[in-house]
Amino acid sequence: MIRPYYVGRKYHSMNGLIPGDVLRHTHAMHLHEYQAKQLFAEFGIPVPVGQMTDNVKSLSGVLAAIGGDAWVVKAQVHAGGRGKGGGVRVVNDADALAAAIDELIGSRLVTKQTGAEGLPVNSVLVEQTVDIAREIYLGMLVDRTRERVTLMVSKSGGMDIEEVAASDPQAIITETVNPAVGLQGYQCRNLAFALDLAGSQVGALAKLLGGAYRLLLDCDASLLEINPLVVTGAGELLALDAKVDIDDNALFRRPQLAALRDASQEDEREHIAQQHGLNYIRLHGNIACMVNGAGLAMATMDLIQLHGGTPANFLDVGGGATAERVAEAFKIILSDPQVEAILVNIFGGIVRCDLIAQGILQAIEEVAVKVPVVVRLEGTNAEAGLALIADAGLSVETASDLTDAAEKVVAAAGQGAS
Repeated sequence: MIRPYYVGRKYHSMNGLIPGDVLRHTHAMHLHEYQAKQLFAEFGIPVPVGQMTDNVKSLSGVLAAIGGDAWVVKAQVHAGGRGKGGGVRVVNDADALAAAIDELIGSRLVTKQTGAEGLPVNSVLVEQTVDIAREIYLGMLVDRTRERVTLMVSKSGGMDIEEVAASDPQAIITETVNPAVGLQGYQCRNLAFALDLAGSQVGALAKLLGGAYRLLLDCDASLLEINPLVVTGAGELLALDAKVDIDDNALFRRPQLAALRDASQEDEREHIAQQHGLNYIRLHGNIACMVNGAGLAMATMDLIQLHGGTPANFLDVGGGATAERVAEAFKIILSDPQVEAILVNIFGGIVRCDLIAQGILQAIEEVAVKVPVVVRLEGTNAEAGLALIADAGLSVETASDLTDAAEKVVAAAGQGAS
């Protein structure tokens, strides 16, 4: 399992070389905003009046359900920055509402978090507009460093919270929950006073935080975020946006939540990998990595970057890797057209290196590998595995250690330092 530490919403490896894309994918299933708000409502967290739709033909039903004379149309994608990307529209009449829905559904939304290819918009959330007096940030997460749930709030809501944390760390106020006693009333009041809330708003925030904490525990969520949590013109608190991530490892006991997964928002290779029990995350380089163990995978990627290369992926075949799983991993790696070389780094503790070698050879024959492959095997039956590779007569280069492997694969990809 990947074990990053957490700052704001950014994950970092301890040496700073691992791309953030890897560490943001730590065993989490993302929910759409409308799905998160449905959970919010179940746990007593106030949300705007709204409804999801996946086609403009249902507009009359949407208007009948939510009413109002001005609306916000929000593209439902698993990415932030939707407003700047044109995925949030404010409209003042039914014709404009229909046009916004029609334009967004079926399009691909590009934001700073999606990459140039964007993500498909298959549905939108239509909500009544809200009279906003103030915007607040509220976040709740499982803090792996403290091994407890941490609450974070800031008066600077509606903004990029990472930028706020970097430019003004004092603007982020936190409370850590002792799991033995749960969230305490005094902690809620501390946060309310820090946000300059007063009167009935203090109790309203305490109730909201209590619901959010129950949601986090009861749904096995790893992250809950409301940005912004607004104070309306009438002085009420309202979750204007919603983000919830569910721990993948808990989905076996949360079938109703597992059913909310939207595979269209995930990289197809990552989805296929998950079905085969592989932990795969696509990156932006051209050197593919296949490693057993997340820690070793991160070290492998560090060394590739240290020697001038760029990883094309993070791929952990697991401590119990089999020949079949290795073959599937090769297929996934090679389905990525940006891959120009492959580094296989296996430490045979639980697994036998000769079995892994058989999987490598099987995959090379099945997939017709046309890019250089560098293999480093260490541990149980490593010599037998290397002998199998050498006797196969295939164009696979072996390495004596990890540094040697990194240097060879970077050179093979044409990225070595001059």
